Amino acid sequence: QVQLVESGGGLAQAGGSLRLSCAASAQTWRTNTMGWFFQAPGKEREFVAAISWSGSVYYADSVKGRFTISRDYAKNTVLLQMNSLKPEDTAVYYCAAAPKWTKVAYEYDYWGQGTQVTVSS
Repeated sequence: QVQLVESGGGLAQAGGSLRLSCAASAQTWRTNTMGWFFQAPGKEREFVAAISWSGSVYYADSVKGRFTISRDYAKNTVLLQMNSLKPEDTAVYYCAAAPKWTKVAYEYDYWGQGTQVTVSS
């Protein structure tokens, strides 16, 4: 069964940190790329970061130097460490899986249910 389950969202102050986790089923884990996206109210879903099976990473310009994506191969889990948070990072964050290296949302086949991140100023 294909499944992605996010956790770790919540409330943080500007300048603070949160860590998101995405647990993947074995079938989903074998995909090439795991990614994180966010969606603010009334806006399109936007790319945040992606990591390939081999560990190559790619970040949106808005989060470079602040966010770090990583894989825990032993736990079939993808992590997103978010530091130096800003109010504009407030959104629902989604974990997703794609069969190829991509940052384009429609090329991701599987999605989690999302987790809310709220950053207060």
